[in-house]
Amino acid sequence: MPQTLKAIYRSGTFILQTACNLPEGVEVQLFVQSPQVTPPQITDITARKTFLGLLVERMQQNPIPHNAPQFTRDMLHERS
Repeated sequence: MPQTLKAIYRSGTFILQTACNLPEGVEVQLFVQSPQVTPPQITDITARKTFLGLLVERMQQNPIPHNAPQFTRDMLHERS
C-alpha cells in the first residue's frame, strides 16, 4: 500500500520529516516532487508574449474576492 513520507535531501542522504513504520531493510521507491516552479518551455518570443498575455487576462477575470479569508503563516504550512 503506497505511503507518503516527507524528507529533506542533505549531504547525499534523505532525512525523514514524518514518522515511518517500515521494516528494517525494506526496499522503497522514491518519487521526487520539487516545490520549484519551472517556466514553460516556449522559445518563440511571440508565442511567449501570447501565452503570458492570456495568463494575465485569465488571472484578471478571476480575482481573489475582497472577503476571502486571510491565511496565516501556520495555515500555509502542512502539519503532521
